[in-house]
Amino acid sequence: MPDLEFESLPFWMYIAGFLAMLAPLVVLHELGHYLVGRMFGVGADAFSVGFGKEVAGFTDKRGTRWKLSMLPLGGYVQFRGDMNPASMPDPDAPAGADHFQSAALWKRALIVAAGPVTNFLVAIAILASFNALYGKSVTDPVVQILSEEGAAAGAGIAVGDRIVAIDGQRIEDFSQIGGIVAPYPDEEMTFRVERAGRTFNVPLTVAKLEEVDRFGNRFSVGRVGIGSGPPSFAPVGPVEAVGLAFAQTGQILDMMVTGIWQIITGRRSVEELGGPITIAKFSGEQLSLGFSQFVWFAALISINLAFINLLPIPALDGGHLAFYAVEAIRRRPASPRSQELAFRAGIAVVLALMVFVTLIDIAKLPIFGS
Repeated sequence: MPDLEFESLPFWMYIAGFLAMLAPLVVLHELGHYLVGRMFGVGADAFSVGFGKEVAGFTDKRGTRWKLSMLPLGGYVQFRGDMNPASMPDPDAPAGADHFQSAALWKRALIVAAGPVTNFLVAIAILASFNALYGKSVTDPVVQILSEEGAAAGAGIAVGDRIVAIDGQRIEDFSQIGGIVAPYPDEEMTFRVERAGRTFNVPLTVAKLEEVDRFGNRFSVGRVGIGSGPPSFAPVGPVEAVGLAFAQTGQILDMMVTGIWQIITGRRSVEELGGPITIAKFSGEQLSLGFSQFVWFAALISINLAFINLLPIPALDGGHLAFYAVEAIRRRPASPRSQELAFRAGIAVVLALMVFVTLIDIAKLPIFGS
């Protein structure tokens, strides 16, 4: 098989794409925390883009230090009365009216949830904009193209069949099929098919295909070997555009959860995980493809950030919300000692995961023969 020539980019484009992608999403995430905290009268000591040593910054009239820090891999808001950016309460600090820990439990929960919710809203706004600009697909889920060697043909699906449902999920448009099937290579699915007024089930095993893009990135996806005619699109109004964006966000989340579960259960390789190097690589590549592709990719990353931050790991937003749920049930907070131990363990888990995915990123670099 002849060697394929893949497109390569200048190094600066990866850096530019990474910063243009991550910095706005981090700022918006942290602004969500900050603005809701400010709405509830909670003061902030610091608002940082990045971690580590401060590179530049200023202090506003409310006493908040706005700063850019050395490592641009995230950010934080340190609220008044917190011992550190992970919002661990400072036992030595006298409780003040504008301290985070002095706020009512429901206010603290809303402040913490505001960051991931902001990321979801950013993604929904982007997807809704695309829906308003380009409309929605209105292609009948009728098989018009059939690969003779595909899984569908082997299972007995024929040209002219209408796909009514897949694994119980109703199919309204042909565009749904690819998104439902793609995450499940080598797995059995049940297609509900309508033919000549008769409806019946067709079980089949989704084929696993390795696809390669113009940059040499490889993806294992599920395919069944069917296609439609030319896609049709219909314009949508603002309300429908937003409704579609909510549904699309849910579908993307479902694919993320499915992919992670498949990695945990060994059905997918851990090599499919990606850290900061992978994000930088894909960001640069999407930037090179144009503004629309880059912004669409930003929506995916924004959903990813929201999802990761909602994981119930202490030191992440989801970990704080889990503690607040326990506090609501027990009617009292966990002891300072148990919170400190949990947050230290959470930070260790987060750092270990960062090191793990970064090592995977490094192992995939071309210098290692990947």
